[in-house]
Amino acid sequence: MKIPLMRQAFYNEEFTKSNLADFILTTTQFSMGEKCFEFERKFAEWHGMRNGILVNSGASANLALLQALKNLGRLKDGDEVGFSAVTWSTNVMPIIQMGFIPVPLDCNIYTLNVMSHLIRYDLKCVFLTNVLGLAGDLDKIKKLCDEHNVILLEDNCEALGTELVCGNKTGTFGLASTFSFFVGHHLSTIEGGMILTSDPELADMLRLVRANGWDRNLSDYCRDSFRSKYNISSKFQAKYTFYDLAFNIRPTEITGFLGLEQMRHLDEIVMKRHDNFTKLKPVVDLNHLLNHLKKISAFAIPFLFENRTNYIYCFEKNGIEVRPIIAGNITKQPFWKKYVKEEYYLPGADYIHKNGFYCANRPDLTEEEIALIADCAS
Repeated sequence: MKIPLMRQAFYNEEFTKSNLADFILTTTQFSMGEKCFEFERKFAEWHGMRNGILVNSGASANLALLQALKNLGRLKDGDEVGFSAVTWSTNVMPIIQMGFIPVPLDCNIYTLNVMSHLIRYDLKCVFLTNVLGLAGDLDKIKKLCDEHNVILLEDNCEALGTELVCGNKTGTFGLASTFSFFVGHHLSTIEGGMILTSDPELADMLRLVRANGWDRNLSDYCRDSFRSKYNISSKFQAKYTFYDLAFNIRPTEITGFLGLEQMRHLDEIVMKRHDNFTKLKPVVDLNHLLNHLKKISAFAIPFLFENRTNYIYCFEKNGIEVRPIIAGNITKQPFWKKYVKEEYYLPGADYIHKNGFYCANRPDLTEEEIALIADCAS
């Protein structure tokens, strides 16, 4: 492929690999430790959020977030949870796995995302995916969710660094947001994910959910609170006391180290993705309603063409790797049909499913590669 979706595992790869080799040769700890905690602090700070909880993948971040909300009683069995109909599988699967009722919300074909007029405010929670680095009018959505007492969550795995005109970054509007650091994403740690929240109670529960349900790695105050609540007076017994439902989805120190290395370049990565998208915007025929976005840190370059097959052939003939717009309309997927029998009218998601595809938006795209993409899309 002349223009693959991913050419390197890391931004500034040679430098990162060299530093990683030195770290591996000199570190005395590989399990979750100070590098992970430093990465959590810096990533949360970059977003203006109070807490970051690092896990082993973006999928685990989604799973942990919903489990933590259930543990706290903020979501219960049978609660209706809305989600973007155009999304990734592991944004929806945890809703089903947690015993909630999944409710797909249609997406606007010009933004690829759920807009405020498409939200149902009779739901207990909405979990919105910021698709391919674009986003809905999250400032309006947040205001309306607050007014209707709806929990707002963001899956920001594809939109790290996107910014609305109001000045807020995506991933900062909801009660919590999730991120992926899989190779090819904005910030790569090979595998890895993060949850951000400024809610202290939720942050404590997420740390518990991340690691077996025990109180290790919690603050002294939080650990003492759990032990007091459950009358655990023996420090010896407390070592193997488990307080609530949880997983083992801890990251390694390699994840934390790589996250810190890549954060050195994060502002540059975001601007390059934004600049690439801006250059290709004239041939991306779905930007009529993106005036609410100030900076578009696009995960990929999306296209919608009613004669999609011809364009896909042209792209692939010219060595440009393409993919569907993530899972398309998720309700057409086999797992959904197996577990959910109710049918929904989703014309926007159907249109995107039938006519959409994307190609790479790597920070290292050259002017020649951008010109070739533009030529194929014209």
